[in-house]
Parts: sequence; C-alpha cells; structure tokens
Amino acid sequence: MDYDPVAGPGVWYGRELARRDDWIRPFAPRELDEIDAAVRIFASTGKSLETLSPASFPLPNLGPFLREVLNELLEGRGFVLLRGLPVERMTREEQAIAYLGLGAWLGRFRSQNAKGHLLGHVKDLGLDIRDPNVRYYQTSRKLEYHTDSVDVVGLLCLKAAKAGGESYLASSMSVYNEILRKKPGLLPALFEPFPTDRRGEVPEGMKPWFDIPVFHRHAGKLSCIYVRQYIESAQAHFPEARRLSAEQRAAMDLVDEICNDPSVHLSMDFRPGDVQLLHNHQILHSRGDFENWPEPERHRHLLRLWLAPPQARPLPEVFDPRYGGVLPGERGGIVVKGTRLTVPLEAE
Repeated sequence: MDYDPVAGPGVWYGRELARRDDWIRPFAPRELDEIDAAVRIFASTGKSLETLSPASFPLPNLGPFLREVLNELLEGRGFVLLRGLPVERMTREEQAIAYLGLGAWLGRFRSQNAKGHLLGHVKDLGLDIRDPNVRYYQTSRKLEYHTDSVDVVGLLCLKAAKAGGESYLASSMSVYNEILRKKPGLLPALFEPFPTDRRGEVPEGMKPWFDIPVFHRHAGKLSCIYVRQYIESAQAHFPEARRLSAEQRAAMDLVDEICNDPSVHLSMDFRPGDVQLLHNHQILHSRGDFENWPEPERHRHLLRLWLAPPQARPLPEVFDPRYGGVLPGERGGIVVKGTRLTVPLEAE
C-alpha cells in the first residue's frame, strides 16, 4: 500500500491557524436580512421542517456563497466557522428554520439517531455514559477526538457553557503525516478493521457493532473515520467482536497524542450564533468538559445537522454498514427499523 505523505489545503496545523482568522466568516447585515426573509417565506407555507430545501428557503445572494463554503469543506481546509446568526432574537422554531435552511444549501439531511432526528440537540441531559445506549453528546463529559457518521456535520451554538466546552479540531490529514514522520510502522494497523459500538442503535440485520479501518485510500482520496470511545466500548461489551492488536492500540494512542498536541489542533470557543461546519473525512473534532449555569434555561445548547452533499467524494464499500450505503447525497446517518424522520424543537 502507498503510504506517501498527504498534501494540499486539508493539511494544516492549529499553531498556524490560531494566528489567523480567515477560517471565520461573519454574516453580513444584508445576508442576515436575506435569512430573515427566507425564514418568513418558509414559515408562511405551513410545511413541515423536514421538507426544507433551497427552493423553499431562497437565498439569491447568500446561496452562491454557501456553495463556495461547501467547496471549502469538501476540497479545501475542511472546516468553516460562520459567525453572527442572531439566535437570541429568534424563537426556537425560527432558529430551526434558519439553521435547516442554511444546511439545505450544503446537503441533504440525515438522521442522527434511532429516533430519526434530523435536528440534533447537543445538550447535557443528565444521562450516565456508563449506559451502553447513551451517547457522549447527551452528557457534559469530554469528547475525545472523533468523526461523526456522515459527510458533513454542522453545529449551531444557541447557549454557551458557564465554563469549558471548548471545541477542538485537528486535520486527520496532518495526523496521518505526523504518524508517517514519527512511527511509520504503525500506519498499516490503522488500515485494519476496528470494531466500533453502535451504542444500541442497530439497523435491521446488522451486528451491534461495525468493523471499519481508521484510514482508507479510495479514488485518490485519503479518508478517516474514528471514534475511540466506541471502539473501546465494543471491546468491553462484545466478546465476539474482533480483538484489537497491540499495534492497533499503539496506533490509537499515537493518534490521540498527536491530536492533543496544541501545535496540531485548533481550539475555539463557541459564541451564540456561531455555525461550525466540518468535513468528517478530513477533520477530527473533540470537546472539553463543561460546567453549566445553574439556571436550566441558560444551559449549554447546540443544534446539530448531519448533511450528505451530492457532490461528496466517493467512499469504498467498507463504509456501507455504517453509512447505510455509499451513494453521495444518500449516505450517512442512523436508521433502524421503525425510524421516522422528525425535526424536534427541544432535546428528547
């Protein structure tokens, strides 16, 4: 297998980006006016939020810019932060319409859990992560560096934490290059299957875990999929799952070590109205522990979208058990028997 270094704009280091702000793009006043108008247009139709599309959320000037954002995600740096959506003066329904409307210009909505939620709520629900059916975004616990099971993920900040909850990003392309530079002998282990726990969200006919390598080369692209917390969970809960080799464990340790290097990752604080967009195939993301405000109405709260752009890169068939297919625009997300697609306006 070819283990040559990766090049291009997707290879970046946080120490360099932290000195710049070209990855932050504030909304202009005229763009916010256009979003407000589109929200009113869609709300007046009375249609369900699942049906939002560029046609029903017209953005004649901002829309072409969002196409440029999508190109930056898929072919460029792999992430963008849009700043200044006025969420404080919007109702929850208006927040949802605005966010889904923007997302519709980037890709098709995908289900984020077995309940079929197209709009996710990243919020501490007081759940215990030791429950094998609980996912980390439902707690206040630190998230290790990982990818989500879709091409593009978006997070809209409604409320920030009292303390903590920083967002951390690392280029998985830079991580690959660093492994190649530091310990190239561990790279082959990352191209072997890693059993990963589905956390109780099991599609019909599938195992409660899926097997997939961390790195893949396909159609001239290097892609990454990695959730160590759920890899470890599969080892703990499913004795029949493939056992990890010593080389695979050492390789994961090195991935985590590189991601946690302040010179590699980029740290950012979320402000209300920030929209963070990530390309999962080339970005690993994490979150610090956080402390909430005592008042429930002030608790940290992000809205999440999982998006499948029709223009997305080809993926190998090994993604099929996790992505439910590999056809761009129709892949990714979580669908089980009985799943019904919905847009909940509050965390459930």
